[in-house]
Amino acid sequence: MLYFGTDGIRQTADKFTPEFLTKIIKGLADYAGDQIKVMLGGDTRESTEWIIQDLAAALETFGIEYGNVGVLPTPAINYCFYQMGFDFAIDVTASHNPYTDNGIKIFERGESSGQKLCPKGCEAIEQALASDYSCELVSTTLREDLHDEALNLYLDHLDQYIGDVDFSNLNIGLDCANGATSAINKTIFEKHGAKVTLINSDSSYNTKINHDCGSTHLEPLQALVQSNHLDCGIAFDGDGDRCLMLDKNGNVIDGDQIIAILAHHLNLDAIAVTVMANQGLLNWAKASSIRTEITAVGDSNVALAMREKDIKIGGEQSGHIILPGESTGDGILTSLMVLKTIAETGKSLRELAELYRKSPQVMVNAPASTEQKHTFETSDTVKALLDEYSSRLAPLSGRLLVRPSGTEPLIRITVWGDDESAIAALANELKDKLGEIL
Repeated sequence: MLYFGTDGIRQTADKFTPEFLTKIIKGLADYAGDQIKVMLGGDTRESTEWIIQDLAAALETFGIEYGNVGVLPTPAINYCFYQMGFDFAIDVTASHNPYTDNGIKIFERGESSGQKLCPKGCEAIEQALASDYSCELVSTTLREDLHDEALNLYLDHLDQYIGDVDFSNLNIGLDCANGATSAINKTIFEKHGAKVTLINSDSSYNTKINHDCGSTHLEPLQALVQSNHLDCGIAFDGDGDRCLMLDKNGNVIDGDQIIAILAHHLNLDAIAVTVMANQGLLNWAKASSIRTEITAVGDSNVALAMREKDIKIGGEQSGHIILPGESTGDGILTSLMVLKTIAETGKSLRELAELYRKSPQVMVNAPASTEQKHTFETSDTVKALLDEYSSRLAPLSGRLLVRPSGTEPLIRITVWGDDESAIAALANELKDKLGEIL
């Protein structure tokens, strides 16, 4: 598809013109009809405000009923639209990308919960975007009429999910990335007794989202945890569907480790992970007789595998974790469940993360335009280059994964192997040669 990537539509914010957004609504109406109810919401980037405004105008033009929850995390929007009787949710967010980007995630009703828009729905929107359709939009005054109702509904869901648990022995740091989790901030953590130090929690529409903060820039949280002698730190991304954690020494606990911690504590017999999973996690799962389903990159692929294979937990190394009974990644709920595991076991986060030893892994990115990504996927020269480097990794017990990013103008190169310095050298050498070809 031209516009839909691994996680909805994502591009620079200026490309979300009123005409572009109107075509999205037309495609949605072509797919589902106009007798539907749509929930709007999104993250804190400055463009989200006017994109939601233009979406509302398009919905009114098509005579489609809608409501607006304003700034809320992606998992909250996904949970609340279903519980509040809406047919679809349009979430305006570019997740971990800088504020100059934005995106559209669309959820529809599944059998028992919300789920990402199906391929048929995406294709209808793609066709509308490729058309020359245009119309004059009606004017509308946008109101965040459902924010408080949805926020309280989501907080109740978090509270009921984790149950009666006491965090009073925990002193934690939270980095909200100046993003959507800022609307939740520390309330649910303090309700259960945790002592919380909060940073980067501006919930207004801003240009600070993800800038040197959150799960993609852990340095501020690492400094906070170490200088304040906290038990752990939790970093969210811009829309709150993932989290990474830090132990008391500032060491990163990634999504693979979180999956292992929770699968072990909940006594689960299977996990779903992507091809990005660390080899150490795969080795641990095999040794523990835990069935492993490996999917393509993207939390929607993980969620599909979980539904089809009846797997209770899955996710990505980046911190997207889909918990038992949930349909999408939820950074806040994931972190609460890890804190609950700490409270119930009496172990520190570092002790919990010692289930397996991470295999050396190096990740580098090569800038790539849409055209260069196409060249990468079709070039015989590129294929021969990748085959060469895969062969060179064999003596290092290594493996190679090179793929175009579905959310950014990058080609991602990931290398695993026994010798970190050797695989780092190979990864950077491959990056340079790939750049020459492209």
